[in-house]
Amino acid sequence: MGLMPKIWYSRSKSDGKFSIQLKKVLGFKPKKLKFYKKAFTHRSLNKKDSKGRPLNYERLEFLGDAMLGAVIASHLFKEVPRGDEGYLTKMRSKVVSREHLNELGRDLDLLSMIRSRIPKNSFGDNIYGNIFESLVGAIFLDRGYKYCERFIYEKVIVPYVDIERLEGKVISYKSLLIEWCQKEKRTFRYEVYEDTGKDKLKHFAVKLHINNKVVSKARATSKKKAEEIASKRAYFSFQERIEKA
Repeated sequence: MGLMPKIWYSRSKSDGKFSIQLKKVLGFKPKKLKFYKKAFTHRSLNKKDSKGRPLNYERLEFLGDAMLGAVIASHLFKEVPRGDEGYLTKMRSKVVSREHLNELGRDLDLLSMIRSRIPKNSFGDNIYGNIFESLVGAIFLDRGYKYCERFIYEKVIVPYVDIERLEGKVISYKSLLIEWCQKEKRTFRYEVYEDTGKDKLKHFAVKLHINNKVVSKARATSKKKAEEIASKRAYFSFQERIEKA
């Protein structure tokens, strides 16, 4: 009996600290904390609800992704009345790109709020974007579309969506480079292998061959990321020729 108040106090103190930190990020007071606690729960904790269903941020991430896409699409539709479907789709992709969402999550310091068995310094960059999307999903469930729209407007559209800047932003250097190689009838090949460096996280190294010549190298925590970095380096080596093509 004597332990009960102590346990209750401990949980309330933890929730109180989380709620205060959350309010600073949201800009408003959350109604149902359970949605947000789920949004910051990593699958490594292996939590389940009373029906045995997983309790982590992954389903909220799916919902948040859809909400982001809808709000950004609505904004671009209004702001660029002459933009056709292809243009609007391309611009939305730039705003909600993984790189951009990771930047947003990092700026909001969302990783500091995550509950996980994995050390925070062991996560890759994508955790920031994943948590940002799950947070958006939690806002929608807690407060509905209007609050969700306002949050996206204040945290994404106002500080980051500059139409002219986005028009010139490259989404994927790899796609750009492959398109150029195909157009110019140049052969290309990404040689990917596991890096045996001393890093705690596994790294992959890439050599990009164009016309059987190594034109750039890169290493990163995923094959996809390493290929993109190598492509970006190659792009700037061939930039004048690519832009003239």
